[in-house]
Amino acid sequence: MPKKKDKEPKQPKLSQRHADAYINGAGTIVDEPITVTLEKNYMPYAMSVIVSRAFPEIDGFKPSHRKLLYTMYKMGLLTGARTKSANIVGQTMKLNPHGDQAIYETMVRLARGNEALLHPYIDSKGNFGKAYSSDMAYAASRYTEAKLEPICNELFADIDKDTVNFVPNYDNTMTEPELLPVTFPSILVNSNVGIGVSMASAVCPFNLRELCEATVALIRDPDYDVMQTMKGPDFPGGGDMIYDEDKLRQIFSTGRGAVRIRARYSYDKEANCIEITEIPPTTTVEAIIEKVIDLAKNGLKEVSYIRDETDLDGLKIAIDLKRGVDPDELMKKLYRLTPLQDSFSANFNILVNGYPKVLGVTDIIREWLKFRIGCVKRRVRFDLDKKKERLHLLDGLEKILLDIDKAIKIVRETEEEADVVPNLMIGFGIDEIQAEYVAEIKLRHLNREYILNRLKDINDLTAEIDELEDVLGSERKIKLIIIDELKRVAEKYGQPRRTGIIYADDEQEVKDEPLVADYPCRLILTRGGYFKKITPQSLRMSGEQKVKENDVVTTEIDLSNRAELLFFTSNAKCYKSKASAFADSKASLLGDFIPVALKFDEGENVFGMAATLDYSGCLLFVYKNGKAAKVPLSSYATVTNRKVLLKAYSDKSELVAILDVKDGCDVMLRSSNGRAIVFNTGMILPKSTRDTQGVQVMTLKAGSHVESAHILTEEQAKELSKYRTKTLPAAGPFAKDVLDLDQFTLI
Repeated sequence: MPKKKDKEPKQPKLSQRHADAYINGAGTIVDEPITVTLEKNYMPYAMSVIVSRAFPEIDGFKPSHRKLLYTMYKMGLLTGARTKSANIVGQTMKLNPHGDQAIYETMVRLARGNEALLHPYIDSKGNFGKAYSSDMAYAASRYTEAKLEPICNELFADIDKDTVNFVPNYDNTMTEPELLPVTFPSILVNSNVGIGVSMASAVCPFNLRELCEATVALIRDPDYDVMQTMKGPDFPGGGDMIYDEDKLRQIFSTGRGAVRIRARYSYDKEANCIEITEIPPTTTVEAIIEKVIDLAKNGLKEVSYIRDETDLDGLKIAIDLKRGVDPDELMKKLYRLTPLQDSFSANFNILVNGYPKVLGVTDIIREWLKFRIGCVKRRVRFDLDKKKERLHLLDGLEKILLDIDKAIKIVRETEEEADVVPNLMIGFGIDEIQAEYVAEIKLRHLNREYILNRLKDINDLTAEIDELEDVLGSERKIKLIIIDELKRVAEKYGQPRRTGIIYADDEQEVKDEPLVADYPCRLILTRGGYFKKITPQSLRMSGEQKVKENDVVTTEIDLSNRAELLFFTSNAKCYKSKASAFADSKASLLGDFIPVALKFDEGENVFGMAATLDYSGCLLFVYKNGKAAKVPLSSYATVTNRKVLLKAYSDKSELVAILDVKDGCDVMLRSSNGRAIVFNTGMILPKSTRDTQGVQVMTLKAGSHVESAHILTEEQAKELSKYRTKTLPAAGPFAKDVLDLDQFTLI
């Protein structure tokens, strides 16, 4: 018997409509390596998430940010009045099809009211929530209003001059920019956090002014260490960064690492209450309060009550203390046990030419510079082409204007209008574009004034074209343009650091003095390191100050027994003490030997002293290499009293003098080769970091150095006016008749 054939699988009965759509073989299981399946199905999805959603590009924006801001720019919200957020969201959906809620959440984060960004891009009105609170939700888009902040002028500068590529939107009805032609490294100015597939990105913000200065320095010197200018992240919520140079250098060089941020607080003595006003960016008010309450339930006895007092004036967490509790000691414990001190984990994973790369700060600035050079070149080329087109038209016009009668005759004798342009082309040897331009000239313009003005335009355009071609052929001139733009941005939009700096190795004092008597006294320091505190009564009864042989008095300050004392040492440290910690002395005594009294390290000597009641004013540090650093005294103020501050000033060059310049005064510098300059300290901007190298104030010849620095009285400044300089740095003239300024190094 013949073998029975296997029955063919029965096909499902389908209607004609379904039968037409039936795919033969659908549902069939095919053996395939999982790697092939992942490559075909999963990788396109993963790359789409990374490239089109999660990671910022070199202009500092994710696609969702860019689409929103560009839509607002096209709506005229850069200069116009605010409009309802719902209107903006609706318009943005022409570029971003991911839904109105996703667009509005993006808008909220970019808004000033949310306080998530160091430099917000959106000027908001209404409730946009708060980045530091999980409970303070934003209002619906129909209730809020928004427009672009002025800094957005720097995002869209010359975008209409072919500075960047434009691509079609998702339905090919309009175009949008691939990148924005930002005039500063915005990628490092505002924080950006994103989670892709198998990789993530977390870019922390840096101070705009510091970043622009570092970028300018890096353009001028490719080997420049940007950490000389940028001391670390600057978060919009403030707080204090615990400065660890090794960890920061890891972030700056590799793009990965962590930085510790702690909250700022003040103590209300009358209410016996700690008020926390700035918290780390990685936590919220609710998380902190919940953790403190949990600790209080499990044995934290120092806290009586904690509450959220955040209002229109800003963030505030109030912690009521029990009687006798030391607030500083309690905060040390809370820093250790709660999110009041937290770490921001940096991972500078950004898209460069469409590919994710983890780059350090210096490498990101270099990549941005390449991008910006391309933008400026395209802008210059655009202007050049436009001017060449204009010049081409004027060249044709010039030929016509040289013989207007002939042009009129050609037009009059032409029978048909369509033949006017060809006849002009033949009659004057010009091309069609030139002939069309000439044919459109009004009769009223055929006068002497118009002709002369157009001929002048030809000369001006020729000169401008030559200049633009010169710029286009010189990368050095392109970089000078970028430098000028960066300086303008820093000047216009720069702001002081919000995040303070606490050095990791600073030693901390345990307690404050309970009560201090307040009476006037003179504080005296000698070059050998002897300190005396003498009352006015004792001074009137005394003669000359007793000092050791070959020792001299270098500092005399009239202040109060409540003064804070800062002793600067030869090892770039600052030892803090109080005038009240020293007994009253007499002129006939040597005084206290500071290296012993404050327990200096072996071989460490006193260089200078400053005294203050409120840490107002500034100190001017003058170095042998001709640089000077103006540092606010507030940089040496600490919430918890520290005994030693490391990196009190820069140790890159030998220190010549420390001058207390208060709000501003005239200072004279003299160099070893006999030159001198006089300048006002108001010409130098203060730096918030203690160990800044400052700026060059005196130009030195080879082999010479600054040997002295003195504060001048008004009379001395007038007498030495010929040495005054209005610009820094300056070499100064030779000083042959300078007054004998054998004065104190610190006044």
